[in-house]
Amino acid sequence: MLKVFKNLKIRDIFFILICAGLVFVQVWLDLTMPDYTQKLTQAVSAGTVDMGKVLENGGMMLLCAVGSMTAAIFCGFFAAQVAANFARTLRERLFGHILKFSNAEINRFSTPSLITRTTNDVVQLQMLIAMGLQMMIKAPVTAVWAIVKISNSSVEWTTAVLICVGIIVFTVSMLVMLAYPRFKSIQKLTDSLNDVTRENISGVRVVRAFNAEKYQEKKFDNVNKAITENHLFTSRLMGLMMPVMMTVMNGMTLAIYWIGVYLINNAEIAGRAELIGNMTAFTQYAMQVVGAFMMLVMIFIIMPRTFVSAKRINEVLETEPTVDYKSESIKTSGQGRIEFKNVSFAYADSGNPCLKNISFEINSGETFAIIGATGTGKSTLVNLISRYYDVTDGEILIDGVNIKDYPEEQLEGIVSVAPQKATLFSGDIKSNITYGCKDDIPDDDCRIKRCLEISKSDFVENLADGIHAKVAQGGTNYSGGQKQRLSIARAVFKNAEIMIFDDTFSALDYKTDMLVRKSIREELSDTTVIIVAQRIGTIRNADKILVLHDGEIAGIGRHDELMESCGIYREIALSQLSAEELSGKESA
Repeated sequence: MLKVFKNLKIRDIFFILICAGLVFVQVWLDLTMPDYTQKLTQAVSAGTVDMGKVLENGGMMLLCAVGSMTAAIFCGFFAAQVAANFARTLRERLFGHILKFSNAEINRFSTPSLITRTTNDVVQLQMLIAMGLQMMIKAPVTAVWAIVKISNSSVEWTTAVLICVGIIVFTVSMLVMLAYPRFKSIQKLTDSLNDVTRENISGVRVVRAFNAEKYQEKKFDNVNKAITENHLFTSRLMGLMMPVMMTVMNGMTLAIYWIGVYLINNAEIAGRAELIGNMTAFTQYAMQVVGAFMMLVMIFIIMPRTFVSAKRINEVLETEPTVDYKSESIKTSGQGRIEFKNVSFAYADSGNPCLKNISFEINSGETFAIIGATGTGKSTLVNLISRYYDVTDGEILIDGVNIKDYPEEQLEGIVSVAPQKATLFSGDIKSNITYGCKDDIPDDDCRIKRCLEISKSDFVENLADGIHAKVAQGGTNYSGGQKQRLSIARAVFKNAEIMIFDDTFSALDYKTDMLVRKSIREELSDTTVIIVAQRIGTIRNADKILVLHDGEIAGIGRHDELMESCGIYREIALSQLSAEELSGKESA
């Protein structure tokens, strides 16, 4: 818990000190009012009261009340400032740290869980600070200060108050111990609820296509029911606190008056007025003590869940990315030559390697293709080049330098990727094509026109707003082929030494596929191009083709060579094209 609060800035700490000072002022004024009540009651009991004393003591009580209210308002203002600033800082740190994660860390936490930790868990801490800076400081200060003031009074009264405090502490402790495991479950179930909701919304077309609404509703209801049951259990437990507090508070008042009557009856007549005044003041002090513990109860209601949230946030912040980058730039030839040396890779949650002893070279300016059955490790192999994961064994060299020796920004500048799943961001077409570019790109920049031509994204010209046409979140307002062409355009615009097209042509029709590849060959002849594909027609003209089978190299060479020497490649080719088609040349 304390580790999370290390994210407080100096300004926030200064505001916390101001809040603490205001709380002390507020408590002092609250505990001063009973003194004037005591004087007024003693004067009434002794028969010496006059309007002057009433106005004097009443006026001082009014000033104390107004002063306490003013201090509370300013304390609330500064507490809200601290809570909001802390939440902003924590979200920024979480988001920035998550951006450094490799795919291994993302898979470990899962996307819904990271979203929950960045939003819901941070809100829990924000609520604690907003309430805690007032209640958590005021409650113990009030309780201790009031107990010190009443300790000089009757032992009987003090004992009654301490017994009531003991009952409250015991009850709260037991209820919190019972509720804590359930609060822990609630946060995990919130992850699951987000997961199911996100899955259902993002896949709504598939759900409707397969008439699976009832099935998805059942999945949602199961998680929703579990989280509801946990919330009901904790709410019922916490709901017991207030009746207990009210019972104890009323019982304490009754005990104070009962003891007061006993003491007054046994006292001398001259001392009864003082006892009545003391009893009135003691009752108010006792109420302040119980009120302080009632404030603590409010904190204890949200404290268990906050502890869980703080632990979950710390898990993210303390997780070091498995992919570590160097800080110094590397001088290279800038040719985009790639070499795999005995590379093996296994996912963290799998004991078996998905790539085994992979070795090959890609020369500068070559078009290198990778093909194989589903699940043979094609995408994993190209992901290693961009260091989405780090190799388990062996090494990958770019221009003779191990990719682990490159700084992050330099490596990202060398490699451009059009991923298997075309991802578009909300905005417009221009912002998606120039995504990641730090410079302000004018609309008539020739690079935008060039990358649209290479990717054959001629549909953009037919849009009313052209490159400023709106793109919905995830690009849902465009077809799969249009999204892939824009993804290709984005990769081309980056103008990197190495371009990776990870099954990027799968949603394109054969003609568009052919035209895009022809443009890439002609316009990017000096660029090292890596193409992952399932279709033979997409890769048959590549300078070199790598055939993967069960994570191992089954063959490597040109199309004609593999047709002769690699049975797996020949089997894949004949399953897609006839022998006559394979023996001919692609029209492009």
